[in-house]
Formats: sequence, C-alpha cells, structure tokens
Amino acid sequence: MSAVLSNPSVARVQAALAAAGATRAIVELPGAARTARAAAAFLGCEVGQIANSLVFRGEISGTPVLAMSSGARRVDLQRLAALAGEPIGKADAQYVREHTGFAIGGVAPLGHARALRTFVEQSLAAYGEIWAAAGHPHTVFALSFEQLVRLTGGMPAAFAEPLP
Repeated sequence: MSAVLSNPSVARVQAALAAAGATRAIVELPGAARTARAAAAFLGCEVGQIANSLVFRGEISGTPVLAMSSGARRVDLQRLAALAGEPIGKADAQYVREHTGFAIGGVAPLGHARALRTFVEQSLAAYGEIWAAAGHPHTVFALSFEQLVRLTGGMPAAFAEPLP
C-alpha cells in the first residue's frame, strides 16, 4: 500500500466508509487535486461531478458548517447563511483542521473530528456519480448524491451559483 493510502487521515475516511456500509474504494490520484478542476482532469470527469467539502464558520455561534458543493459552482454565502440561520464566514486552515481533523485540500465529507452541520448542493443530484476528497489532496472516492446525503446527514439545498 502506498504512503498516501496508508495516511492516518485516509484510513479514518476508509473506516468511516466501512462503518457506514459503503464499499467504494479510495482512489489515489497521480498528483494533488487541490481544486475541482485538477481533480476532474485526473479522473476524466466533469468539474460538476467533484463534490467540494467547504468548511465555513457561523459568525454568531462559532460552529462549523460543511457545504458540499459542486466544483462547477460557487457557494452563495447569503443563501448558506439563510439555511444556517446566522451569518457565515470563511474558516482558516487551523479552524478547518480543528473541527474536521483534515487539512484543507483533503477534507472528506465524513470521518470528521466532530459532527458538522452539513448542507449538500442540490445540483450534485444531476450526476449519477460524484467524487469527494478522501482525507488527503491525492485521494478521492466515488459515490452517488443519495449516498452523499446519507453519509453526511446533510440537508439538500440550492445554495450555489454556476461559475462563469
């Protein structure tokens, strides 16, 4: 097994997938997929099939909010704030690691250090297969929109606009 696939963060995602009954294998990419475009290029899929795990911070409560958004869209912070019930701000790398256990670029939709309130961009439902980060910038796994909603306990909603 490669050093990337045996990384503790990747192992945590694999364990969370197994515990949830998901049998999809984690795929090691030939390079870092720090952007949806890079991940799509490695996988040979549409950018919209990349499920970005974006962590935001509730500006009143200080609690994390996970937005699972399509790589072909930009999160509308006002829409996300309306869903969350409070203004939403960007989270820095330390905050993301503290609340998820993952570094930015490898944040998976599950296996977090703490439970996260999660919203799943409805536009991801248009794809039969989507790809999400698996704990490391070089790893992803495939799943369906329905599986993403189930695995995250997320609320499907429309909170992102298509990129220009």
